[in-house]
Amino acid sequence: EQVKPFVISLSERRPTVLISLGNPYLLSAVPTVGSYIVAWGDREVSQRAAARAVSGAEAIGGRLPITLPGLHGRGEGLDRDAIPVRGPGDRVQAGFGDQTPPIPEGSPAPGSWRADAISPLELDPELVDMDPNMLAELDEYIVGALADSVAPGAAIAVARRGKLVRLRGYGRLDWEPDSPRVTPFSLYDLASLTKVVGTTSAIMIMVEEGMLGLDELVVRHLPEFSRGDDRKSLVTIRDLLLHRSGLPATLRFFDELVGLNEVKVAVYETPLEADPGSGSVYSDLGFMTLAWIIEAVSGEPLEGFLERRVFGPLGMVDTQYNPDPSEIYRTAPTERGTSYRPELVVGEVHDENAHAMGGIAGHAGLFSTAQDLSVLAALLANDGMLEACAFVAGSGIPCGARSAPIRVRFLVGETVRGFAVRASSESSRAMGWDTPSGRSSSGNFFSARSYGHTGFTGTSIWIDPELDLFVVLLTNRVNPTRANTRHIAFRRRVHDMAAVAVSDREVPPRDVP
Repeated sequence: EQVKPFVISLSERRPTVLISLGNPYLLSAVPTVGSYIVAWGDREVSQRAAARAVSGAEAIGGRLPITLPGLHGRGEGLDRDAIPVRGPGDRVQAGFGDQTPPIPEGSPAPGSWRADAISPLELDPELVDMDPNMLAELDEYIVGALADSVAPGAAIAVARRGKLVRLRGYGRLDWEPDSPRVTPFSLYDLASLTKVVGTTSAIMIMVEEGMLGLDELVVRHLPEFSRGDDRKSLVTIRDLLLHRSGLPATLRFFDELVGLNEVKVAVYETPLEADPGSGSVYSDLGFMTLAWIIEAVSGEPLEGFLERRVFGPLGMVDTQYNPDPSEIYRTAPTERGTSYRPELVVGEVHDENAHAMGGIAGHAGLFSTAQDLSVLAALLANDGMLEACAFVAGSGIPCGARSAPIRVRFLVGETVRGFAVRASSESSRAMGWDTPSGRSSSGNFFSARSYGHTGFTGTSIWIDPELDLFVVLLTNRVNPTRANTRHIAFRRRVHDMAAVAVSDREVPPRDVP
């Protein structure tokens, strides 16, 4: 009874499709609904069939085997064609109408493009002063690079002034010719992007709410942390975030240890390689430790805190540890043939230490999509403000799975800016994040104010406050082997092309020391 007036009100204001996953007579309670799909049950096969039908991925041609009294007779139904496979220059007429921008003429996409490779959220680039021709060249460059074995596929989100001008997939999840095509909803192993998407986001919230202090000693929350070296009693949370704790970069715990507790004890017993604060060494161990601090202070598991305080409120329902096996169909495989795991790795974390810990860690383990990460990147680019969104085609506004009817302050701007600024001239590190230096993965044109991070599997996020631009790039370049390093030049070029597509100002190369 509480849901009924809501559905009626919604159907009076917007075109509405009601899907019954149970009693087929549901429509009699809300007869004003214009379109009705009967899925005959709540099993997974029924849910997937309904989702594919309502999105246009499958044709609809069913007929009622029963009568819905006063509404529809037996034998009535609806005929709708599936959204067709599209080629270069085509526009989609089926489904939700002519809402999806055309693929540039001449794009040599391997395996052909599909309508679901491009999000209808994409905004006309000229409305945010970006050159559509340069972005078309970016599309062509990506498809050509994939054909040249950079990776089997890629997903990208490019936004300016918080509006998406690119949210699409290219190529396939795997090298097999019948592998699923990449879409903005394809799941990628984020690898070290976990450090900023998950762990750093949680620390930002805890610091802002007074649950943690950046200059608090780690041993205040993890008394056994200094077990292997008395100098570790001087390490602060800020030191861990800035990778200046003196901890080693990484150790092969997975060779001998199994389970979270064994790895945790080993980290506690690991001596420092340098005095705290004396230099910067990018350390997985530091972010493993930060995750355990989050758990100790919050009193709940890392994944639970992140879901409750970060991913859930932002509608990032695809950002998760240990994806359910049912999600393998849209998950990008990573590596095959290592001594640790000889089989092709898909649906479980690539990082060996995170895998030995059960797949959940502060330094690696998260999976996500370009769609989800565009929401987080937009939030950070907007100084912690989450814009209202309602999945309006052509709006450009990144939306999670839950629409937001009003603007919401998620983080204080000072917190976002404080974590994103380089801490000293001695290192490129900000708190959790990195900033450009030398031949940065951000390319040559992202400004010195930009910040970002990469993941070993071929993932990255870069945000430039000066250009008001962000780029999320997801690949599985380690498929089939981590020996593939073509992604390094590829990633730099993608960022360069996105930056020079800005058309309302000159975008000079960044001064590189």
